[in-house]
Amino acid sequence: MPLKLAILISGRGSNMSALVRACLAGEVPARPLVVISDRPEAAGLLRARELGVDAVAWSGAAGGVALERMLLDTLETHQPDVIALAGFMRVLSQPFVSRYLGRMFNIHPSLLPAYRGLHTHRRVLAAGDTEHGASVHFVTAELDGGPVVLQSKVPVLPGDTEGTLAARVQATEHVIYPRVLAWYAEGRLAWRDGAAWLDGRRLDSPVVEDFRASAT
Repeated sequence: MPLKLAILISGRGSNMSALVRACLAGEVPARPLVVISDRPEAAGLLRARELGVDAVAWSGAAGGVALERMLLDTLETHQPDVIALAGFMRVLSQPFVSRYLGRMFNIHPSLLPAYRGLHTHRRVLAAGDTEHGASVHFVTAELDGGPVVLQSKVPVLPGDTEGTLAARVQATEHVIYPRVLAWYAEGRLAWRDGAAWLDGRRLDSPVVEDFRASAT
């Protein structure tokens, strides 16, 4: 039986689309049940509906407790086995995270633990770094601090702008996020004792997929 998947978004939903398409293609043994956005104007809602997935939006003026209640009610209605945050720009409370601990993932555009938070591409360029990437991790109450499962690594090229660097990183996100969800759906990846375990081995450091050669 495929796992039941819920996806939370805030914007265009490019990673959401990549996940849904991977599920529909049989690359991830999961069935996307619902896409939920904290913004009713999010373009990803239309993308989700075009892909045949139920889409729900928060219409309140503020977030906090009321938003999380809507999220919980929607998730309880659909009963997902796994939740993917895909560009969801809200910080979830500790009680919410605890409820889904071990079955909620996020993708972050940096090589965690470096550059947690916002504006990662800008900060990488300002620091003069020569490499950048994305990280898929289990969600914990610590912002961008859960155990990292898989990272992509790309070069920072001469003349890069925030836009060109973001596009290079995002292309790899669409590869690594479905891969992690496939590992989880296949039973290869698990949450155990506060850590990520892959194929029966604790991941003390993430798996890294190196895209640097293909980008130069």
